[in-house]
Amino acid sequence: MKFITVFIAITVVTYTMLGVLRTPQPTTAHNLKTPMHSGKVVPKLGKELDCIFQDRNNNYWFASNSEGVFRYDGKEIVQFTEQDGLCCNFVFTIQEDIHGTLWFSTRDGVCSYNGLMFTNQTKTIKNAPMGSVQFKRGGLFFNNLNSICYYDGNTFTNFVIHPDSYKPETYTLYRPYGMYSSMIDTDGKAWFGMQEKGICIYDGKTRTYINEKGLTGPAVRAVFQDKAGVWWFGNNGAGLFRYDGTTLTNITVEKGLGNPEFLAKGKFADKLGTMARVFAINEDKNGNLWIGTIDAGVWKYDGTTLTNYTTKDGLGANSIRAIYKDKKGELWFVDGSDTVYTCNGMSFTKVTF
Repeated sequence: MKFITVFIAITVVTYTMLGVLRTPQPTTAHNLKTPMHSGKVVPKLGKELDCIFQDRNNNYWFASNSEGVFRYDGKEIVQFTEQDGLCCNFVFTIQEDIHGTLWFSTRDGVCSYNGLMFTNQTKTIKNAPMGSVQFKRGGLFFNNLNSICYYDGNTFTNFVIHPDSYKPETYTLYRPYGMYSSMIDTDGKAWFGMQEKGICIYDGKTRTYINEKGLTGPAVRAVFQDKAGVWWFGNNGAGLFRYDGTTLTNITVEKGLGNPEFLAKGKFADKLGTMARVFAINEDKNGNLWIGTIDAGVWKYDGTTLTNYTTKDGLGANSIRAIYKDKKGELWFVDGSDTVYTCNGMSFTKVTF
């Protein structure tokens, strides 16, 4: 692979998420290891699915916003919840470190899973040092209240992406520079989509901001680099942006697919035919870009033509939370229900287990 992707979809309250200081340590009051039960074999996936992840052993993991996580090994589905040691049943993201340990960011904190047991890593982040970082493939990011925690597989380091002149408010959860999405490029630079301030590019020393043409305001929910090296940003209101390293272009505005009612009035109803509230971006085997919106289904972009797919094309809902590419190059689509879909390029098929 040419790059590593880490998608992080959060709400304002998730800025209380925490990470850890170093590789999991022996049990303490702040680093609680819970013996891993076997989980529970269930007939289907749970409700409110938010993301998918395929681990190094080819197990598929599905995160739910209410029922924990589900693992599919090709034979059966196993559900893991708080009863099994998961720190919260409201799970946002799943990541895997260089050792094969899985990390779950939840509403109430972050926990790791080594295949045998969960370890709650939440409170130990308070002891993680602020310092310089050198990003590399396989590194993980975790949101902290006023910073971001980076884990390289051995050490956790806190850093900030806001300007040195910015002073975070201590009495609210308002974090305009809070991380909503991230990606590490081949040059070791990290690209962050922020809550209100557009994009921050950080090489561990210097921060560069991209914040023109409407990219600021609503959160940047998706950051993606395609095979050609072009960057794409998904904004929750301003739509899809293309950045070639020099020029930033708002594709949504260019194609007349905006949703001014959402930007002006905050209306959350489905708005078919728009591409304004972009939550997910990925690329298929043929180089087509797929753009998931939270209110208007999926768009396919071949560089010239945009094609919209909705419930009439086989999707269960028009609210796309995530688009995940597995190791075979197949795209999986998550619509926030208890169902996931794949696409043959023309229509969508419900995945059965």
